Amino acid sequence: MKKYSLGIAFMLFFMITYAQDSLNVGNNNFERIKVDGVAVVVGKNIVLDSDIDKFKKELQQRVEGKVDISDCEMLEELMLQKLLAHHAVIDSVIVTDAEINSEVQRNIAYFTQQLGAIEKVVEMYGFNDEEDLRKELYEIQKEQLLIRQERSSITEKVSVTPEEVRTYFKNLEKDNNLPEFSAEIELAQIVKIVKPSEEEINRVIDKLNVIKKEIEDGFSFNLKAIINSDDPAVSGNGEGAGGKYTITRESGFIKEFKEVAFSLDEGEISEPFESGFGYHIIQVEKIKGQERDARHILIQPKVSPSELKASKDELARIRTAILNGDITFEEAVAKYSEDKETKNNKGLILNPQTNDTRFNLTRMDPTLYGRVSNLVGGEITEPYYDEIRGGEKMHKIILLKSREEAHTASFTKDYEKIQQLTLQKKQEETIDKWSKVKIQDTYIKINKDFKKCEFKNNWKKE
Repeated sequence: MKKYSLGIAFMLFFMITYAQDSLNVGNNNFERIKVDGVAVVVGKNIVLDSDIDKFKKELQQRVEGKVDISDCEMLEELMLQKLLAHHAVIDSVIVTDAEINSEVQRNIAYFTQQLGAIEKVVEMYGFNDEEDLRKELYEIQKEQLLIRQERSSITEKVSVTPEEVRTYFKNLEKDNNLPEFSAEIELAQIVKIVKPSEEEINRVIDKLNVIKKEIEDGFSFNLKAIINSDDPAVSGNGEGAGGKYTITRESGFIKEFKEVAFSLDEGEISEPFESGFGYHIIQVEKIKGQERDARHILIQPKVSPSELKASKDELARIRTAILNGDITFEEAVAKYSEDKETKNNKGLILNPQTNDTRFNLTRMDPTLYGRVSNLVGGEITEPYYDEIRGGEKMHKIILLKSREEAHTASFTKDYEKIQQLTLQKKQEETIDKWSKVKIQDTYIKINKDFKKCEFKNNWKKE
């Protein structure tokens, strides 16, 4: 099972560890480490000595030290990824800004969920600000998409038959090497969003209009932002300080923000407008080709305690109706839930790490784990309060739809998983055949310190 684990760890390495840019994180103290030099060059791509160590640490953490792998094996895996990236460019593989930015946003959302705030993500991974983090992730995700599409083009015709799946399972069984599958659960939710009153929305808009008029009359936008804005970056020293951001059309900002910023002339202040974060006004300070220096003030409408209580009470009534059999959970989702992503999926929550409906209990978000870990199939949580970045407030109930306890792989029970592992093995064999050919046609230079390595493939071209 080593190859499968390596593939997962490699993706995480490039999404997380590589983005640290030679940052050593331990006990919340950040210490820059020296980059030792270039371990290998594959085409126009390089692997640094420090990358090997970081990749190894990430892998060991991911698999809890269960995989023993040498630096030479680690380097060969990294060289393969660089070979794929190199030939993706040669083969004119195209990835769009929209695809890249979508992946960046998905990873930002995942990191933020894990750490609680985007500012903590920026701090933990050693970046200057959110924009700096996004730029780095953009380059990482661009390479990862190139690798993914090159892999897909090589393996697109690979498939497995039921007999191949059976043979693969029997071989694992014979070698006493059947995989252990962790406990998994499926979750569904009903969400009631707590909306501010019309009076509160009008108060916010009126306040922004007053601020807009005061700035037009000569008051400092920077000072007004520090005093009034609900943007947490406004009081910092990096990007976002004083409400100021430098953006392009490709920047990972919300659509409404970019649309308004690129509709304004230099010095112009927008009318108040709404986004998922609240209500804004924007002033474009400077236009620099495709860039805009823009300041904004964000004000989030407040929700009253009575509105919060009403939302929670309504969900409690819905939960009671489901438990009494007056309505099924799926019917209640369709009738009452206000979450766009899960409403049309019978309330099923997608795992952001895998994009399917199953959650591995050992890798869940700790907060969500705490709410559902003790439930049995069919049980529903009490209504609880939640809030997403941007200030949208809500109450939820979560149904534990199914639960599969940790177990050794079974051919009948886990056929789909075994089928996927069989397919992955066959795909890896196809990639291996492809790499043997491409290595001969690609410029490769290996540092003398790694010449002693015994690679599976002829990277040294001896």
